[in-house]
Parts: sequence; C-alpha cells; structure tokens
Amino acid sequence: MILIAKDNIGYNNLIKIVSTGYIEGFYYIPRVDMDIIKQYSQGLICLSACLAGQVPKLILNDEYEKAKELALEFEQIFGKENYYLELQYNRIPEQTIVNQKLIQISRETGIGLVATNDAHYLNREDAYNHEVLLCIQTGKKMSDPDRMRFNSNEYYIKSKEEMEENFENIPEALQNTVKIAEMCNVEFEFHVTKLPNYDVPGNQNHAEYFKDLCFKGLVERYG
Repeated sequence: MILIAKDNIGYNNLIKIVSTGYIEGFYYIPRVDMDIIKQYSQGLICLSACLAGQVPKLILNDEYEKAKELALEFEQIFGKENYYLELQYNRIPEQTIVNQKLIQISRETGIGLVATNDAHYLNREDAYNHEVLLCIQTGKKMSDPDRMRFNSNEYYIKSKEEMEENFENIPEALQNTVKIAEMCNVEFEFHVTKLPNYDVPGNQNHAEYFKDLCFKGLVERYG
C-alpha cells in the first residue's frame, strides 16, 4: 500500500508506522501488520499501490472476491474519502488486467479510483541508465538474463498531457489525483533539531549519562 500524510497527525502516525516496521517488524525488510495500521490510521490517505500491492496481487491470483473484501477493509480503516484504488499505465499486460478489475471493484463498492504513475527516473530516455544502475545495485551484468529489470520504459515522471491521454477513458481517476494533492496539508518546521528527551538518573546531564553508559558497555563487551 501507499500511505500519504494528509495533515500533521497523519505525518506523526506515518513516522510511528515506519519506526515500528524497522524496530519491531523487520525481517529482511521492514514490515507492519494490520493492527499497527489500524492503530495509526488517522490523518492518512491510503492507495492500493502498484502490482506489488496486496489488492493487485489477489487480483492476479484470480482471487477477485478476496481483493474486493480487502479493499473494503482498507476503506473501513482509513475512511471513505481516504482510501483509493490505484490505476497505472505502463504497458505491462498484468497492469491492464489489474486496472480492469480495480475499476470493477470501484463500480461495485463505490471506492474511488486514482490515476498515478510509478516513477523511478525523470525522463523516458533514462530507462536504460536505470537498468544499468539496477545492475550496479544488485551486482549483475546487463547480459545476465536473470537480472532484475523493469519490463517497460514507462516509469518516468509523466506530464499532465500524457496522464490525460493515458486515462482519457476514466477522467474521475485524474480528478481524484488532484483532489488527494489538495487534501494534503502537512506543515514542516525547518531549522529545528528534534530529538527525543530522556530522563537521566541523579544530577547527571545527558552527556555524562551517555558517557557512563558507553564505558559500562565497553566493560561488558571487552572486560
């Protein structure tokens, strides 16, 4: 899923979710369960995500009813105006199947649609350079048939005109893209360092207490 902070409450909840995923749920990658999502859902907008999302995966596994049930569960968690089914246009056959089924779910449930584009590079012509960078990241060669690759050159930041052309048959999805952007109003305070405050024992200050902990840790580890 994609989570977007709608306001400062949502931003703080997003921080909670991400921190919990790394601190408590990390297994190869950071993870969180539904209970955490429910606990920190206020102020967040949720999108169903790309082909890797839970709802699209169920659709591709021919589990349409489960996909619809999960979408309705997410709508209940985040609220009717805060959950959207995400349509993308990337010339991948599986995406076409998912889009059709997401539109069907929307028609049957009233859940809104939103047009997005998964962007991994700036311009279409950057697709090859992106492939090279993926090889560097994963330690593969361009000649390797099993290397990680994107099966499309559509993963760039598209213009308004391109998005309108891609989704001309579903204009409400484009309207919801703008609607979501207008719903978001997070205010950031810059040039201020925000660190957690820890109470320290006795009359020590934070620096002295931290130094003591370091030396105790050295003794425990090295004698």
